[in-house]
Amino acid sequence: MPEPGGYAAAMSRALALAHNGPATGINPRVGCVIVGVDGSIIGEGWHRGVGTAHAEVDALSKLGHGAARGATAVVTLEPCNHTGHTGPCSVALIEAGVARVVYAVSDPGHASGGGAARLRAAGVDVIGGVLARDVQDFLDDWLTAARLGRPFVAVKWASSLDGRIAASDGTSQWITGTAARQRVHEQREASDAIIVGTGTVLADDPSLTARGDGGELLAAQPTPVIVGTRSIPSDAAVFRHPHSPVILPTHDVAEVLRDLRARGFRRAYVEGGPTLISAFVAAGLVDEYLIYLAPSLIGGDRLALGDIGVTTINEQRRLEITSVEQLGSDLLITARPRQAAASTHSEGT
Repeated sequence: MPEPGGYAAAMSRALALAHNGPATGINPRVGCVIVGVDGSIIGEGWHRGVGTAHAEVDALSKLGHGAARGATAVVTLEPCNHTGHTGPCSVALIEAGVARVVYAVSDPGHASGGGAARLRAAGVDVIGGVLARDVQDFLDDWLTAARLGRPFVAVKWASSLDGRIAASDGTSQWITGTAARQRVHEQREASDAIIVGTGTVLADDPSLTARGDGGELLAAQPTPVIVGTRSIPSDAAVFRHPHSPVILPTHDVAEVLRDLRARGFRRAYVEGGPTLISAFVAAGLVDEYLIYLAPSLIGGDRLALGDIGVTTINEQRRLEITSVEQLGSDLLITARPRQAAASTHSEGT
C-alpha cells in the first residue's frame, strides 16, 4: 500500500472520473478509486446525479464481496455523512472494511459534512488535502453554493470600453463580435439558470437559450428565470424555451436565490439588465463577474451598472481579476470580489 503522500496519481484519476458527472444541479461531481493492498486500482466510480449512487458506492459496487477489505478509497470530496436520496458514504466505506480513506477537499455542508470524523471514530485511517487546490478549482461553484446555501452567481455584461451597453437610442446589437457571443452561449449551457429582469424581456424579447454557431440548440439548456413585477406578453420568445420559465414577481434578489436553491440549482447566470445586475452587486451576491469589453466608444448614459450603494471612493467594490482572454477583437475579463477570491485561494492550504 502506498505511503500517505503517495496518492497524488490515484487522486488525479479520481478527479478525471469526476468530470464525467453532471456540471449542473445541487449535487457535486465526485470521483473515487479503490486502491488495493498491492497499490493497484481495483475499482472506480463517479456520481451521475441526484438519486444515483455516490462515487464511493459506485466504485465499491464494481468489487466482489470482501474485496475492499484493507483497501484505500481515494475520493475527491470528503465522504458524506448523511442520508438523503442515498445513504451515507462514510458508513458504506466502513461496512466495506476499507482501511484508509484519502480525500482532497472537506465537505462544507452542514448536513453532509463530518464523514471524516465518523470514519476516524470507526478506526479508519483518514488523510485529507491531497491535490486540494486542483479539486477546489474543479468544485468551486458547488463548494460556494454549499457553503453559502444559495446558487453560485455569475453576472455577465457586454460593453464598450467606456462601460456603455447600448447607444442613446437603446440599440445594443451587436457591441461584441461572434467569438464573444458564442462564449456567452457556452456559459449559458454550463448554468442551471439564466436570470433576467422583466425590463430585458420587454425590451429585447430574448429566447434565453444556449445555441451553437449555427443557431442550433446546445445539448444542455439553462432554465430561464424572469425577475420583476411587470407583466410579460404571452407570446414572448421565452415561453418557447425548452424549459418552462420560472417567473418570480419580486425585486428581492436574495429571495430569488432562495427559490432557486430550493429547486436544486447550483449555478445562476445573470444576464441583465443593468437594474437587476446592480441589485445583485449592491446586495453582495455576486461570486464571479464575466465582463466582455469591445474596442469601441459609445458615450451617453446607458451604463452597465447603476447605483450599487457606493457613495464615496472608499466604498468602491474591489475585485480581483482572475483571467483576461481575447476573443476575436474583444476581451473577456473574469473577476471576483477580492474577499471571495482570497478565500478561494486559501482553500486547502
